[in-house]
Amino acid sequence: MPRTTPTRPTRLLLVGAAAGALALVAACGTGDAPDTSGSADPGSTVTAGPEPSAAPTPTPTGDADEDAAADAAAPAFPADTAPDTAEPSADAALTVTDVRVGHHDGYDRVVLELGGTGTPGWRVEYVDAAVEDPSGEPVDLTGDQALQVVLTGARYPFETGQTEFALKQPVTAAGTTVVSEAVLLGTFEAQSQAYVGVTGERAPFRAFLLQDPVRVVVDVQG
Repeated sequence: MPRTTPTRPTRLLLVGAAAGALALVAACGTGDAPDTSGSADPGSTVTAGPEPSAAPTPTPTGDADEDAAADAAAPAFPADTAPDTAEPSADAALTVTDVRVGHHDGYDRVVLELGGTGTPGWRVEYVDAAVEDPSGEPVDLTGDQALQVVLTGARYPFETGQTEFALKQPVTAAGTTVVSEAVLLGTFEAQSQAYVGVTGERAPFRAFLLQDPVRVVVDVQG
């Protein structure tokens, strides 16, 4: 069969169709496709995370967390320096887990936090010399006066499952006026012994209990 040569109009249509196909292919290979250069995973969507928050302000040494509760629970300062005592609850089995010192307007505060069950008793009093119970060894205490704090209803850490605060490590705070340091000595026969060093004369003090967590607070006026 003889070959038929397309007429001019047919030839123009074929050329136009080919040009359109080439244009479509070119379009598919250009800017319509996402640019994945530099992406570790081209098939995933990268979402920007939240802006990093500012670092928290460090809590100063002291007992700022006790302020509101203590202000409501604190008794008035006594007119003298007589011993202050309280009895533990019948189910008391407690270990000192933290000791804090802080300054407040008109007084310095020592907080002994406890973990375990029940509530502690205490005997807080000035003594002529700081000695460790039961050894009778002298305690190296900074200050002119020794204010002894004996917490009753205490138990050893292995009995309460609590981590005991570091023993014989002075705790101080900047800005105190009368309390020079506090130191926890340890537990013996259901009593935990601590000392508070006081500068100057024997100043009036008060002792009271706070809950959640359990804390014995000793404020020394000055």
